[in-house]
Amino acid sequence: MTSVAGETWFQDTALGQVMALLNSDGGEARVAGGAVRNALMGLAVADVDIATTLRPEMVVERAKAAGIKAVPTGIEHGTVTLVVDGRGFEVTTLRRDVETNGRHAVVEFGTDWTADAERRDLTINALYADAKGEVIDLVEGLKDIETRTVRFIGDASQRIAEDHLRILRFFRFFAYYGSGRPDADGLRACARAKDMLSSLSAERVWTETKKLLGAPDPSRAMLWMRQAGVLTAILPETEKWGIDGIHALVAAERAIGWKPEPLLRLAAIVPPDVERLEALAKRLRLSNADALKLQQWAATPMPPDEVTDVGFARLLYRHDRLGMIFRLKLALASTRAVAEGDPVAMRKSARLSQLLSKAEKYQKPVFPLSGGDVIAAGVPAGKRVGEILKELEEFWISRNFLPERPELAARLANMASGQS
Repeated sequence: MTSVAGETWFQDTALGQVMALLNSDGGEARVAGGAVRNALMGLAVADVDIATTLRPEMVVERAKAAGIKAVPTGIEHGTVTLVVDGRGFEVTTLRRDVETNGRHAVVEFGTDWTADAERRDLTINALYADAKGEVIDLVEGLKDIETRTVRFIGDASQRIAEDHLRILRFFRFFAYYGSGRPDADGLRACARAKDMLSSLSAERVWTETKKLLGAPDPSRAMLWMRQAGVLTAILPETEKWGIDGIHALVAAERAIGWKPEPLLRLAAIVPPDVERLEALAKRLRLSNADALKLQQWAATPMPPDEVTDVGFARLLYRHDRLGMIFRLKLALASTRAVAEGDPVAMRKSARLSQLLSKAEKYQKPVFPLSGGDVIAAGVPAGKRVGEILKELEEFWISRNFLPERPELAARLANMASGQS
């Protein structure tokens, strides 16, 4: 029988304490879902979730009696988080769906492990490990683990009808765990139901999309999403722009050692158009920080091929540094993709690498004067203050940011007295 008993995470004393607590006096608990899946696939295990036959109020009662902190993180849906030695374990009562509407489910607590497994989305996510570490498979998930097949449990269309977000989860899990082609039934079901994604909250759609973009290599999954019409449904901006840039970016990440950035990967597949990206950010309800990053990238010009170090420093001063880094990374990834055997592209790659290094180390110089200095020099408050300040700043930039405050103050005094 397949077992995870030898896994380091399974031998953790905190997990053992929780499992012992829930497996006594008629209760039964099993590790469920992702931890079992990842262990069997030889991947790192982060969070360990537990399923139990005990009702949530009983889980809380037992935890308190044992001196374990219980947090009712989702108690109405059967989930309580038990905290042992600073580690949290989500404990969820077995459930079956009573009613679903594509977004939320009304559940009924129970003790039927098969019903609990069959209400889950994908076979590889519905495996359990008992207190001894023996894996229990009620949906033929072990077979799919071996072949790296991402497959819905039972009827794919029915699973999607229960929760439309499962369309995106299908592709996200394929990006992380799938091999070869996606399961044909699942792919067809996702394509048929793609219009249902519009019924979901923007937050759920973006959260799932961002996780997919964070996969080691999301390019295969995104190709199939485009094929099924799912990508256009959530990111219409990609329809005429294309997603070829994602392949080159992933290749550059691996070769250079860049950490995958979901937002940079998004930038690789959408046009650098400020207005369209503002609309995208509003539609998906991106955080203000993420929305700003995309807009700054779109507003930052690509340096000319023959830009000098001085010219590049001026560009960096006038535009957003992170926006420039996004520009250069995407350009470098694209150039690297065609550089082999092309001396011109190889030279361009080398220059882009130099500029990227400069941008990453760049510290923006601070202009020594302020509007208060202009007013103190005798210029009345108003439009002219800004004009003089801007003229002085341009002079300072043109001199490579070298004139210090005394020289600028003298020039300001001359301008204020009409002797510019």
